[in-house]
Amino acid sequence: MSGHSKWHSIKHKKGAADKARGKLFAKLIKQIEVAAREGGGDTDANATLRAMVQKARDSSVPNDTIERALKRGTGELEGVRYEPMSYEGYAPNGVALYVECLSDNRNRTGAEVKNLFTRNGGSLAQPGAVAWQFERKGVIILEKSAASEDDLMAAALDAGAEDIVDQGDTWQITSGSSDLHGVRAALEGAGIAISSADLTMLPTQTVELRDEASVRPVLRLIDALEEHDDVQAVFANFDIPDDVLHEVMA
Repeated sequence: MSGHSKWHSIKHKKGAADKARGKLFAKLIKQIEVAAREGGGDTDANATLRAMVQKARDSSVPNDTIERALKRGTGELEGVRYEPMSYEGYAPNGVALYVECLSDNRNRTGAEVKNLFTRNGGSLAQPGAVAWQFERKGVIILEKSAASEDDLMAAALDAGAEDIVDQGDTWQITSGSSDLHGVRAALEGAGIAISSADLTMLPTQTVELRDEASVRPVLRLIDALEEHDDVQAVFANFDIPDDVLHEVMA
């Protein structure tokens, strides 16, 4: 696939730190509420909601917390009304960033996201400036030891997987956004353990960063954005060599 990057492997490894910061639950709950409000509370009919609920369960969000979020989204319980919005911009070294947010105050969130870009060496861009460089996909990450490539292909391709990529110590499987649930179910049905499954935005082209000094300021901006309560996800179009990846994640 054109533009395939290792950023999702980095995000997967960063997941433990995200949980430690204590913000992951709140972000997942917001995502469930908005998905239920926009597409209805039936997970069988609402693929986005199904993916968000599964992600919450994978992250050990309690079932009663998930149920309350669903009811707030469908209007059965009162709650704050969050609005989805996105921002586009550039990190240092020409890396494109697509930022998804949920907020109850568009003006406040926009000003704060712009400030984070500026303070960390990036720049906010006009809508549409970088969105064309990404496409919505399902991404499943699993440890290399979980299955051989042949076993993955046998289980995943018939279920709708589009690509299987060796990412060093992990496999990355991509699918159409509507096929994510089916591919995950096929893998689990074959007894293959997965590490994460997300609806995400994959780059159609990438900027290669060849050394740690080029990667660090990009990650610094991404970390600052992800620390913001209203930011749900940050997608980037950079790729780096394996040796640099190991240095960055060390």
